[in-house]
Amino acid sequence: MSLSPDLNRRQLLQAAVALPAAYRLALSQTSEPDAPVVMNLVAGPVTLEFEPALAFVRYVRWGDREILRGIYAAVRDSTWLTVLPQVSQVRLETADGGFRLTFTANCTQGPISFLWQGTITGDAQGTIRFEMMGEAKTSFRRNRIGFCVLHPLTECVGQEYVAEKSDGSTVRGQFPQLIAPHQPVQDLRAITHRVANGLEAEVRFEGETFEMEDHRNWTDGNFKTYCTPLAKPWPVEVPQGTRVRQAITVTLKGRPVAARSTRSAEILLEPVAAARETPLPAIGLGYTPGPLDTLRPAHLRVDWRPGGVLPATPVPLEIAALVADQADLAKLAELAKGRAIARWLVLPQGEASTSQKWLDLGRKYLKGAPVGGGTNEYFTELNRQRPDPKWLDVACYSLNPQVHAFDNRSLVENLEPQGATVRSARAFLGAAPIAVTPVTLGPRFNPQAKVYTPNPPDRRQPSLFCAAWTVGSLKYLAEGAAASITYYQLAGPGGLSQNGQAFPVKYVLAAAMELAGAAVVPMGSSAPLKAIAFHLKRAGRHRLLVANLTARPQLIRVNGVKTGTRSVKIRESMGETTKQETGGDRLSLGLNPYAIAFVDS
Repeated sequence: MSLSPDLNRRQLLQAAVALPAAYRLALSQTSEPDAPVVMNLVAGPVTLEFEPALAFVRYVRWGDREILRGIYAAVRDSTWLTVLPQVSQVRLETADGGFRLTFTANCTQGPISFLWQGTITGDAQGTIRFEMMGEAKTSFRRNRIGFCVLHPLTECVGQEYVAEKSDGSTVRGQFPQLIAPHQPVQDLRAITHRVANGLEAEVRFEGETFEMEDHRNWTDGNFKTYCTPLAKPWPVEVPQGTRVRQAITVTLKGRPVAARSTRSAEILLEPVAAARETPLPAIGLGYTPGPLDTLRPAHLRVDWRPGGVLPATPVPLEIAALVADQADLAKLAELAKGRAIARWLVLPQGEASTSQKWLDLGRKYLKGAPVGGGTNEYFTELNRQRPDPKWLDVACYSLNPQVHAFDNRSLVENLEPQGATVRSARAFLGAAPIAVTPVTLGPRFNPQAKVYTPNPPDRRQPSLFCAAWTVGSLKYLAEGAAASITYYQLAGPGGLSQNGQAFPVKYVLAAAMELAGAAVVPMGSSAPLKAIAFHLKRAGRHRLLVANLTARPQLIRVNGVKTGTRSVKIRESMGETTKQETGGDRLSLGLNPYAIAFVDS
């Protein structure tokens, strides 16, 4: 038996990832944090990771197959803000092909003080159990206290499950292909799904009633099973001294023998066989005063409210009309005379998704450009209140990757579902063009308080991480066939530059804008959470943006690169390097953390 030394608070703080200002506490202020501390655990045929800084279990795997993407306990206040744990007394014992890990988590913020003990065990048969026992040290109001279980997309989308209800009855269902607007399954005691031929995993929930939601509605890369059901009243008063005990148990059924991993140290990127190429979306920016320099945006978004003005700019405007009555539309139409308009987006105040009435009024007053609507909030609102596509010239919704999680690895996981939102919207909108606007790194509003921040600051905006994340966002939205994407803002803390200093993300968007009208070649990755490629081609010219999505160096091989002379420019923390090379249809790259290679051939 071996016993690890306790991890101290300073180590955990150093390991923590970038977080919104309200949660930062004493965390590092660097813009590109080091890789988080990860404890790799083995339970017989099952492997998993534990992040002490967040008390987060990630990537429960049987060989290369994910059983679960994550398990964590959440304390969320009366406005749905997450109170992050301060973790201490982490201790690990290993023996007989399994392990036992214990820790203390202190969730304290404002009036909330909740202390809980965590115990995670794994045995030689691959059974994993995560138990929490907590106590409220103060009285407070909460929207949630308890476990959330994240089911992976690749292994679950379209697969059948068997759900056990609280009365012991069972029902069969299927993880949805398209994004489900409402909970696919409720009143859960356990859920069982296939992992591989002859092998299933049962996930059992204790201590509360659970239900599942399609997390892709908010571009989270998973299906989430959580407590307490949203049909129950919230927020709830938690008296001081209240005790909470919950547990999650994962059990393999069938042939739980060890599976050999086929993962290679080198990541392979190559075109997806027989995949359909898509047009590069029109790429725009949120408007703020500032020079365009080398940028060639297709449009600039302006959020217009009653009493506002419209900027003078040579770039066509995407006008989000945040109006209160039809007189506001008449005023806006008068202000816009003589302006170049890319599109009108009618987003009336007080409506989560544009109603038919407001689309009719938009057509009455707003001329000279497509008139559309949708939501100024998340895809969820559009999915739940679907407009009639007959009356839409364009449909819109916004996105950001931080609705539920704030660490770098979760933000990377939340890239792939961006394409799923476009494909799901296409299923109920038909041929109506889809404008994803705006895309921001930080959340623009608190959905409970309805407080909007049009230019949300996030300390990662100037970092390479933001640039690498944006390569992924471009890739998935473009391969999903979005018609238009509006990113960030031209300048400012949530933009592409500040005080004349360009951020790395500016070069990513400039490289894409330069090839307006290009075709997008879908690219696959052997490790999509570690490295991806965005591939454009136009008139015989090819451009690839290859991004390392991790805080560690990665070896990457790109297949299918055009033969002949090519230019490889690598942007990383120490600056930029350029080389010319002549080669075959393969390219090998070694990329430092969050570095980006720009490849022209």
